[in-house]
Amino acid sequence: MNQNSSGFFSSIPVVTKNLLIINIIIWLAQFILAQKGFDLTQYLGLHYVASDNFQIWQLFTYMFLHSPTDFTHVFFNMFAVFMFGRTLEHVWGGKRFLTYYLITGIGAGLVQILVTYFRIQFIESSLSPEFISEVYRDGATLLKSGKNYIDEGAGSLNLLLNVSTVGASGAVFGILLGFGMLFPNVELMMIPIPMPIKAKYFVVLYGLLELYLGVANRTGDNVAHFAHLGGLLFGLILILYWKKKNKIDVKLY
Repeated sequence: MNQNSSGFFSSIPVVTKNLLIINIIIWLAQFILAQKGFDLTQYLGLHYVASDNFQIWQLFTYMFLHSPTDFTHVFFNMFAVFMFGRTLEHVWGGKRFLTYYLITGIGAGLVQILVTYFRIQFIESSLSPEFISEVYRDGATLLKSGKNYIDEGAGSLNLLLNVSTVGASGAVFGILLGFGMLFPNVELMMIPIPMPIKAKYFVVLYGLLELYLGVANRTGDNVAHFAHLGGLLFGLILILYWKKKNKIDVKLY
């Protein structure tokens, strides 16, 4: 049993293995600290640039955090890293795979900030300058007390300003894009529908779904759909750049 377990873990390439370990350890730290009343996302989660809690390093650290109260969040992200990331690492090598993972994750964060900026501009156009100033001044404190503004616009503005984004999903979507471009005709099994679909179609359909959900913004699912699209976009840009530089051989279908 020990030998089989050792053989299984040794078969996972080093960068993928360490990404899995780091994400799980940080999730455990979040969970334990949350029981003691310390919110790690307050410092390492990605906040909007106008928030008092924003720090530049959050563009890097946010992708290693997940919801401390929802194990499925980190589990499914790491399952995707394990399933598809190890294949990309075997093809590209550890250094290039890690570069790809980090760039798509940071790119997803930048897209999330950009989309948040446009949403804030739209909301602020319907609020008075005095109300806007109040939200910027007192909104974070209000959320910490478990409350928010009754006014829908002010409440939405407060959430955009002061709620952080966490998760590896942006980098995971980059991994899915990379897998779909390198192995476009590999069939994947859709869950929960037991229907096989080629990787290239899976990525396209998933991207369109995220675009629809992001634009519709009616789901109330607390998911950063545009960050997912940012991971796809930056993954595509990076792969096309590498292809142009003849650093990787990618067949585009």
